[in-house]
Amino acid sequence: MPLSPLRPAAALLLSAAALLPAGCQHAAQATGGTPAATLAADGTNSGPGVVRPVVVTQPVRYDTDDPAIWVNAQNPAQSLVIGTDKDSDGGLYVFDLQGKEVPDKTVHGLKRPNNVDLAYGLKLGGQPTDFALVTERETGKLRAFCLPDMQPLDHGNLNVFAGAPAEQRMPMGVAIYTRPADGAMFAVVGRKTGPNEGYLAQYRLADDGSGQLTMTPVRTFGTWSGKKEIESIAVDNELGFIYYSDEGVGVRKYYADPEKGNAELALFAKTGFAEDHEGISIYKTGPQTGYILVSDQGASKFRFFPRQGTAADPNAYPELKAVPVAAHFSDGSDVTNVPLNAQFPHGLFVAMSDNRTFHYYRWEDMLGQGVKAVE
Repeated sequence: MPLSPLRPAAALLLSAAALLPAGCQHAAQATGGTPAATLAADGTNSGPGVVRPVVVTQPVRYDTDDPAIWVNAQNPAQSLVIGTDKDSDGGLYVFDLQGKEVPDKTVHGLKRPNNVDLAYGLKLGGQPTDFALVTERETGKLRAFCLPDMQPLDHGNLNVFAGAPAEQRMPMGVAIYTRPADGAMFAVVGRKTGPNEGYLAQYRLADDGSGQLTMTPVRTFGTWSGKKEIESIAVDNELGFIYYSDEGVGVRKYYADPEKGNAELALFAKTGFAEDHEGISIYKTGPQTGYILVSDQGASKFRFFPRQGTAADPNAYPELKAVPVAAHFSDGSDVTNVPLNAQFPHGLFVAMSDNRTFHYYRWEDMLGQGVKAVE
């Protein structure tokens, strides 16, 4: 199978930032005194201040849930968006930057695929390989696919939460951590329900000797409030942190490197959310700076927090702004700061909308004006 190049160099990843300043139908809600958005006939939000996408994908068959952006290092304009279609006869859809499905790459027949993440350059069969991991909730497994051709990279044996009761073996969220020190890769997996401590599991990823992916469990960790569930997970490779949404409570922060222990470092985004805390994505403006975006699902907004914390406390995350978007009741999201084409010169933000589509936003439209300084 053709193999894509390694992850884009750091200089490319940061070049855009220098150009910029520092399934269910729910009624749109307003918070913080903002005028209420209205739900248009196409199932998206409209109204004062609502940021509109520049591209909307073709609809999936059943229920969009979570996207991931694959950056083509050789030709960024040929980058792809991978998105889940959550159903017992679900799929992993592949779209181009114009929002058109690439049918020969889309994978069908997955058993309720929930969340997807991807990574670059894992040695498989002796070759650096880009790949996507998706949680398959009804089988209790992860599935792996090579990028960009989307050929399978597993033997159907990537079982998660082995030994747990059946109701605690249904994976939902997934994120991949690439450790800068040695390039080791780990899958971090959440589930539909689990214990109050040790809700997440982390697995070391490697070649099984035949060019396919294998996993070795390395730890369980993470507090769960017991209020709703934990789905969205994001990893900051360079800073070495895991963030996950404890829905209805806040965002929790842990070390990504299992050798650094299981202590919770922060719980933030605890106030102002209309309903669930959902998708988390990280836009990087420098080696240690940028923004953490968290979906305020019930309000159809994304709330911005400083990636670096504050000068006084790197584990403090004051809210910087809230951005209402057209994507309705948004769950998963992803962002890149790589300049992709003339339409996305400062990067791309992708959000799921519950009308079976994914929305593509220009980063500069999301950032807008008036971001408060981090103190």
